[in-house]
Amino acid sequence: MPTIMNADLALQRAIYAHLAGDAALDALVAGRIYDSVPGEAAFPYVTLGDALVTAFDTGDTCGAEHRLALNVWSRAGGRSEAKAILGALHAALHDAPLMPEGHSLINLRFAEAETRREPDGTTWRGVIRFRAVTEPI
Repeated sequence: MPTIMNADLALQRAIYAHLAGDAALDALVAGRIYDSVPGEAAFPYVTLGDALVTAFDTGDTCGAEHRLALNVWSRAGGRSEAKAILGALHAALHDAPLMPEGHSLINLRFAEAETRREPDGTTWRGVIRFRAVTEPI
């Protein structure tokens, strides 16, 4: 039986694969979606952010609730580029029919988004958060 941590990794892989194949997002970030950012990464790009997974058990199944974030990094003059990328992430993932290996995705829903200027004064960071529920197959 898959464990809750297997569900977390399977969902991460499914999200990454889905985003890597999304044409609208690719038009904005040219395939720059990272779990670990290479040293000289060109802007803008998206990173897999914080993830929290907790038990979401029902009477007859041991599911998992996932709260996950994606980060957008931009050095455009304002926050418009970051917001456009956040919009593409929302369009790609909200209610997306993903198939995490060994698990059934019950839902994947947008939770919140924010943009802010980083302390370096030249970088904009956007964060978009989602909530998902998975169950083992």
